[in-house]
Amino acid sequence: MNSSSWAVFIGIDWAAEEHAVCVLEGETALHTVLPHEAGAIEAWVQGLRQRFGSRPIGICLEQSRGALLYALMKYEGLTLFPINPKQLARYREAFSPSGAKNDPGDAELLARFLREHHPRLRMWRPDDAVTRGLRLLCEDRRHWVDQRTAVGNRLLQALQEAYPLALTLVGRHIYGRWFVALLTKYPTQRELQRAAPKRLVQWLTRLRRVVDDPPADPARDPRVVAIKQALPLVTDEAVLLQGRLAVSHLVQQLQLLNAAIDQYDQQIATQLAQHPDAQLFASFQGAGPALAPRLIAAFGADRQRYDSALEVQQLSGIAPVQRQSGKTCVVKKRHACSKFLRQTFHEFAKCSLAKCRWARAYVAMLRSKGQNYHAAVRALAFKWIRILFRCWKLRVPYDDNLYLRQLHQKHSPLLAFLPPLAPT
Repeated sequence: MNSSSWAVFIGIDWAAEEHAVCVLEGETALHTVLPHEAGAIEAWVQGLRQRFGSRPIGICLEQSRGALLYALMKYEGLTLFPINPKQLARYREAFSPSGAKNDPGDAELLARFLREHHPRLRMWRPDDAVTRGLRLLCEDRRHWVDQRTAVGNRLLQALQEAYPLALTLVGRHIYGRWFVALLTKYPTQRELQRAAPKRLVQWLTRLRRVVDDPPADPARDPRVVAIKQALPLVTDEAVLLQGRLAVSHLVQQLQLLNAAIDQYDQQIATQLAQHPDAQLFASFQGAGPALAPRLIAAFGADRQRYDSALEVQQLSGIAPVQRQSGKTCVVKKRHACSKFLRQTFHEFAKCSLAKCRWARAYVAMLRSKGQNYHAAVRALAFKWIRILFRCWKLRVPYDDNLYLRQLHQKHSPLLAFLPPLAPT
C-alpha cells in the first residue's frame, strides 16, 4: 500500500495518564493530547472516522502490548504499527544530535517515520483470542516462575547460614511442596530436632527415601538418628532469630507462588485444549505441557503472519547479527529481540536433546568443532525453527523418523555422530 492510499499517518507517544498525538496529513502536523480514558479514546476514534471515512488510518506507537494498544485494537479501520523504542531513539538522533526531546516532538517523529518507512514496517496483526490468551498466560507464568526462583535462592542462602541440616532433606527443588511444608512446620534446626521420632519418620517417608529393613522403633531409624545427632552450625541467638523469621516468611511466599503457578498451569491447559494447533506442536520432541503452548504463542494461528522461517529466527533473536565494515566482519548474538521468545526457542532446543537423536548428534558435532554449549544449543534452535515453521505452515505434525530418513538420503554430516538407523 503506497502513501497516497492512506488517509492519514498518526504518531502517539504514550504515557500513563495522557498521550501526545500527532496527526500528519500531508505536511500539516496537528498536535493534540489524548487522555487515557475509554470515553476520550472512543470520541477521538469516532472523530477520525467522521473526518476520513473508511480510508485506512496508520498509527505508529512504541509498544507491542499495553493498555493503549489493547484499547485501540478493538476499532476497525485503524492499522497499528508498533515499533521498538530504539528505532525512534535512533531516528530522533538523526535530527537532534544534542539529545533534546519532548513528547509532542516524539509523536511527530513517529508519524513521519511511519509515513516514510511504512512499507518496511510490520503491521500489527492480532492473533485469535485463544492464542493471545496462551501468550499472555505463558509470559505471566514465566514471570512467577522467575519470582519463585529468586525467592528459592534467598531461602537457600538463609538455610546455608543458619539451618544447613534442612538442606540434607531437600528433594529435587528448594521450592518443592514437601520441603516447603516441612519448613513451615519446623523453621529451625532446633525445632526439627525436638520433633517426635514417629513424626519425623512420617515426614521422611513422604520424601520417598527408602530404608532397607527400617526398625520398628522410629527412634532407631538411621535417618532420625542423624537428625537428632546433627550439630548446629550456628549458636548465635541473633543469627538464629533472624534466620527463623527469614525462613518463615520465605516459605510463605513460596507457597503462594506455587499456588499461583498451579493456577496458571490449569488455565494454560484449558486454553491449549481449545487451540487447533495443539496436536501439531505436541508432536515435537521436547515440547511438553509448558513449552508446547509457548511455541503456539510464538507462531500464532495466522499462517500469513510470517513469510519465512528467517523472520521468526530474527524476531526471536536466535539468528545472529552480522556487522561488516571494510575487511572486518563480526558475527554477534542478537540482543534487540523479544527475550521471552528467544528463551522459548532456546529452552525447547535444550529439552529436545533428551528425546531427539539427531538433535543430540547436531550439538555433539558443533561441540567437536569448538562451539561452547549454549552457542551450540542456539544453533540447534535455529535449525528447529526452520522445521517448526515448515510444519506450522503446512499444518503437518512432526515425524522424527521421516526427518532421520531424509538425513540419510542427503548424506548429512550428522550421520557421523548418529548411531545407525534401525531397520524398518
